[in-house]
Amino acid sequence: MYDPTVARLTYRALLGRRRALILGALPLLLVVISLAVRALAGADDQTAADVLGGLALATMVPIIGVIAGTGAIGPEIDDGSVVYLLSKPIKRPTIIYTKLIVAVAVTMVFSAVPTLIAGFILNGNGQQVAVAYTVAALVASIAYAALFLLLGTVSRHAVVFGLVYALIWEALFGSLVPGARTLSVQQWSLAVAEKVAGGELITSDVGLTTATVALAAVTVLATWYAGQKLRTLTLAGEE
Repeated sequence: MYDPTVARLTYRALLGRRRALILGALPLLLVVISLAVRALAGADDQTAADVLGGLALATMVPIIGVIAGTGAIGPEIDDGSVVYLLSKPIKRPTIIYTKLIVAVAVTMVFSAVPTLIAGFILNGNGQQVAVAYTVAALVASIAYAALFLLLGTVSRHAVVFGLVYALIWEALFGSLVPGARTLSVQQWSLAVAEKVAGGELITSDVGLTTATVALAAVTVLATWYAGQKLRTLTLAGEE
């Protein structure tokens, strides 16, 4: 279920000079802001939780997920080069699984690692805040990558739709409308972070069991449907 050639091509597409600069901008900004906050406010657990929750998990992780998830396949569909890939003797689910693995890896590296660094800068991992948000970023990376990979497969405007979901649904409605929070990857990952931290600094509107099931369901269903859409695209190309 993993093809090294497809993985290499996907890594090359995602980590090209232009996209790598975009991927690196938000993590760098998070670290810089964390340094400034630590210098101005000192080591404070609540401040650390606010910064990591509001900037890292609510903004940085989904945006990086959009870039990595849609970029893993969207450009190939847009320019037609995916037809060349589909003409090779590679099973279509293998293509999707390989691209998902690459998208997840890139999202994790560019979101979870800087989240951990920022957490240690802010309060030295007091009350397990840094580790909790890092774990949340890791699990969110999987769901976001699968979700946005699906968007990249079904729509030519995947980046726009992805940003609308990340910035409007998750960040805006997710913070203002209680019902919307139960349908939020951010809240699901916060439930995991709440369990890891084991305190009152990190809370979620979703229970851990519900969050775990939802994260798994979104990942599996999005990956499966992306494979089905890619199969349809193959038939269209052959016709």
